[in-house]
Amino acid sequence: MLLAADVGNTNTVFALFEDTTARASWRLATVRQRTSDEYALALVQLIEMAGFDWRDIDEVVVSSVVPEADRQLRWMCRDRFDRPVSFVGEDVEVPLGIKLSNPKEIGADRLVNAYAAHRHHGGDLIVVDFGTATTFDVVDRAGTYHGGVIAPGINLSLEALNRAAAKLPRIGVEKPQAVIGDSTVSAMQSGVFWGYIGLIEGLVARIQAEFGEPMRTIGTGGLAPLFADATAAIARVDTDLTMTGLVDLFRLHQARRETCA
Repeated sequence: MLLAADVGNTNTVFALFEDTTARASWRLATVRQRTSDEYALALVQLIEMAGFDWRDIDEVVVSSVVPEADRQLRWMCRDRFDRPVSFVGEDVEVPLGIKLSNPKEIGADRLVNAYAAHRHHGGDLIVVDFGTATTFDVVDRAGTYHGGVIAPGINLSLEALNRAAAKLPRIGVEKPQAVIGDSTVSAMQSGVFWGYIGLIEGLVARIQAEFGEPMRTIGTGGLAPLFADATAAIARVDTDLTMTGLVDLFRLHQARRETCA
């Protein structure tokens, strides 16, 4: 089996795959001080609770935007699991043309999303990923990555409101009944939710106008369904896009390895 990991700034998602089928998945808070032993302990327990044996893991593939976690995951695979690990961007190449002035700046997760969207959805695309940051990535029908937009994530916006304004409480993200809030909480919910809808619609329209061709927008990330239900700017939701791309890239990497052997 293959263990795939997507290390984000807020959460790290692990999933166990048999061929291309996900058998189990887990979400851990990304803690930069987490050691290789702590990763191993958590994963072994989670894998066994799901009814699997960690010894059945053959290889590990990682997409990471947190350099502090990379070393610990490498050590975990080497010292605790004794399994080979491949990192996107270092060991695993992403077969996209990259139209950026400095291609090394692009986060692995954004490239994985762009590749998966191009492979599974096709056409000229905007990929909107609702993570710690809300990212808009552009990939054309030929498989060229054109760059995109990085905006503060919705949870960052909520934290900023709570920290900077003494009388504003911490709230959750949900669709309010009305745009005009009749209380502090409903006014905050409206500002955050409908403000993000305005952000999505405005940026999608501007990207399309600048690109000059009709485009489809694919939403991914945990909050994608919530926002997609409130706007026609997101044509489709694919919450498994990153993991799908990660496994696809690993299988391609594996096939190339075997060809070169």
